[in-house]
Amino acid sequence: MTRNLEQELATLIDTVRKAGARVRELVRDGFEVQTKPDHSPVTTVDHEVNHILYDMQRREFPSDGWLSEESPDDLARLDRDRVWIIDPIDGTRALVNRVPEFCISAALIERGFPVVAAILNPSTDELFTAVRGGGLFLNGSRVTLSPLHDFDPVIMVGAREFRIDRWATLAETSRCRPMYSIAHALALVAAGRIQAAFTIDPEHEWDVAAGVLLIEESGGTISDGAGKPFVFNQPLPTFSGVISVAATADKDLRAKLQIHAEQARLQPERT
Repeated sequence: MTRNLEQELATLIDTVRKAGARVRELVRDGFEVQTKPDHSPVTTVDHEVNHILYDMQRREFPSDGWLSEESPDDLARLDRDRVWIIDPIDGTRALVNRVPEFCISAALIERGFPVVAAILNPSTDELFTAVRGGGLFLNGSRVTLSPLHDFDPVIMVGAREFRIDRWATLAETSRCRPMYSIAHALALVAAGRIQAAFTIDPEHEWDVAAGVLLIEESGGTISDGAGKPFVFNQPLPTFSGVISVAATADKDLRAKLQIHAEQARLQPERT
């Protein structure tokens, strides 16, 4: 395991497991839903998970920075070498609609790059973790990918893009599915359960920080929608899409998705 990160990983696993148990309680007993200024939903589940993870950071790693979807952005993080980037619930709409794809996503960033990551799907109790240089793990066991001979690859695309049929030509040769949580989709790519997750819609750092490390540690590839590598803890924490491909996917798939992305940017959106 990479130097000096055993404590961070163990603490993160314990905290994410605790948060996942609280999520299951709230899903069982009920939770409140509100609408944010951008018209997206937020729930008491999001806020409670955010509180649990924020307490961990302040208690165990007080000198680190913090960036979360559900916290005001403290730009003091820009002066920190290490920053925790959190999405308490990625896929809040899925949570509200009881679609079992929402997840908790958390990563520790060091000088712009993720070094510890965890993505938990509370519905399935699957916890994907990684430390830079240490490989991909699922519920504590190393994930070993098997060669895949799939001539009809599954590609998860943004739910909005799926609705407007942005990827109609891609769907002629691949099975496209909507993703309701990009963090969860990235975990599935890392594990080789799907071949790619793909969108050119804007994404935030907290959506992808953990997934980037999981995919890199599994041997897959990931970039923003323009093909550029991710660098985290930026003043404006957004990216122009995501192109992620599993290590077991066809060697030409990534280039194919890049071409589709470039073509889509030149065309007006369907309604």
